[in-house]
Amino acid sequence: MTSADETPVRVGVFGLLGSGNLGNDGSLEAVLGYLRAEHPEAVVDALCGGPEAVTTRFGIPATRLHWNRAEYRTASRAGAIAAKGLGKLVDVFRTAAWVRRHDVVIVPGMGVLEATLPLRPWGFPYALFLLCASGRLLRTRVALVSVGAAEIGNRPTRALVRWSARLATYRSYRDAQSRDAMRAMGVDTARDEVYPDLAFALPTPREWGIPCSELVGELGEAPSGPPGAVCVGVMDFHGGNDDRARAEEIYRRYLDGTIRFVRTLVEEGRPVRLLTGDECDASVVAAILDAVDSPLVTAAEPSSLADLMKEMAAADTVVAIRYHNLICALKTGTPVLALSYAAKSDALMDRMGLGAYCHPAREVDADRLLEQFRALEKRSAELRQTLTERNLAAARQLKHQFTALTAALFPAADHAHALQEAP
Repeated sequence: MTSADETPVRVGVFGLLGSGNLGNDGSLEAVLGYLRAEHPEAVVDALCGGPEAVTTRFGIPATRLHWNRAEYRTASRAGAIAAKGLGKLVDVFRTAAWVRRHDVVIVPGMGVLEATLPLRPWGFPYALFLLCASGRLLRTRVALVSVGAAEIGNRPTRALVRWSARLATYRSYRDAQSRDAMRAMGVDTARDEVYPDLAFALPTPREWGIPCSELVGELGEAPSGPPGAVCVGVMDFHGGNDDRARAEEIYRRYLDGTIRFVRTLVEEGRPVRLLTGDECDASVVAAILDAVDSPLVTAAEPSSLADLMKEMAAADTVVAIRYHNLICALKTGTPVLALSYAAKSDALMDRMGLGAYCHPAREVDADRLLEQFRALEKRSAELRQTLTERNLAAARQLKHQFTALTAALFPAADHAHALQEAP
């Protein structure tokens, strides 16, 4: 604890938080849980995309990430373009002023060092660079904790991401591919560690003490015996940065394949529950509901990873595309088939013992997807046991991650803790 004459450590959290992406907010929730358990004296606030949502949900003060409120809207008129340019300049001083008020800034998880989805260099990559450069100049420790990374072809984005990583005080990655990608982009990763995604630190419905009967009841029409319910996690998916020329083709193929898959399950009498991971995914849910008109197809409106886990814990099987939807299924021990759009999904599934159950999201083949789905269900009992073991290992690794984080960012607290434990 902090003595009366000591100033509490000031911790900032940074990222596209509170902006509708459940995975990003789940990573924040995990870090706040760590801070409240290990550093309850810390004064915490955020610089983020959705400050009102973060304050409402997590109870911490929050500041808007960008001065320009229209930062992520397409600018076509001269006034909008000028406002964006001015915003980039203003954000230099706003970010530095915010960083100066902190002893430590944590970037909690998220794919902040990748461009696997469409991304402009002067959006979030620029904001992250300003954060890390300000931290280095003002001697505020900046930590990139269990983040995702991937090699980036676009030269401006690549440069901003590379320098952000170099300027950070602490780096850890959520898979080995991320660390390899940063090494390939010229970052010295000799001291960087790999740990599971932060969302694996969140509690599951079983740990909340919710009875299984109550979880099954949440699905409404799910029968008490086989065939059981299937959760299908969807995404407004148009490919990544390198796919802009065929973005609509990729989206159409993904959507058509998913619709065919859902329709076949319904024809077999299987209840299907559609799940999102971001506010923008609602249009995909609407398209599937319109195409497959059946009372067996229902849609949830999850507002957190906890909501997603509750849905998935009640299902027999999950098919999902979003990275954190996959994590929620894996975390609850529910067999899952991944519609993989990036190497991070393949790495996650392989790490959890389900590497054989990945299907390319850009080339969805409904017949092949159904074949993989049936193979997955045949091994359900075996895979549930595998997931139990892998989840225990992930929990141990994340405990080590938080110990390492304390040593790197809170040396005074770590020293005090060591003295308390000394004989």
